[in-house]
Amino acid sequence: MTNLRQFLQSFLQRSVTALLPCSCALCQSQSDEIVCHACHAAYFSSQPARCTQCAQLMPPDAKTTHCGDCLQNPPAFDHTVVVCDYAAPMDQLVLALKFGHQPGLAPWFARMQRDAILRDAGHTLPQILCAVPLSQARLQERGFNQAHEISRYLSPHLGIPYRTRALQRVRNTLQQSGLRPHDRMTNIRNAFTPAADFVPDIRNAHIGVVDDVITTGLTLHEIATMLKRFGARQVTNYVFARTPSHFM
Repeated sequence: MTNLRQFLQSFLQRSVTALLPCSCALCQSQSDEIVCHACHAAYFSSQPARCTQCAQLMPPDAKTTHCGDCLQNPPAFDHTVVVCDYAAPMDQLVLALKFGHQPGLAPWFARMQRDAILRDAGHTLPQILCAVPLSQARLQERGFNQAHEISRYLSPHLGIPYRTRALQRVRNTLQQSGLRPHDRMTNIRNAFTPAADFVPDIRNAHIGVVDDVITTGLTLHEIATMLKRFGARQVTNYVFARTPSHFM
């Protein structure tokens, strides 16, 4: 039944693409893909050196795999894989998905994340995928969780089961982007818990956590802290875009 559903979804997507004119989400030129080949080459072909733990940009001649922040104050998560920086014009894709009510972009996000993961040499895939949860109030306001939408397409790409409600946000939090660093830590602390039926699966597991953007990393750190408290062996983040340090 799952294979049939995936086939029908794929067939419908191909049919709609064939019948309707499509334009590149970045340059608006005619394209049969979300992002045209020219924009893909211009904005997504480079693979700069990144910290293996938080995915922050590193100098090309760096002698270590970890940035200074991760060496001095290591986050609870172990590894992060990203597609690109959260900077113009790539940020427009995230904004379109997140606030432009365009969940139809999620399959493309998932394909891009899959490709970034497969390029990550020596990377061991997790056993379970989870999505960063939204609060109930924000979910009602937005109508969907962008991390969930990406996860449900990324899961079959990687052959990893996705637990849709594995993580729960137990209290509403303010938008992290509008807070000072200290307030961000307080805002997000103890905001997450695992679902009761997920707890037995956490112990000694390698868990992948999916989100759209990583900025300070505090949300993902808090989730990884919680998962390791329940016995997770390793936590890897799969995120579309990384905010460069000079933008924070």
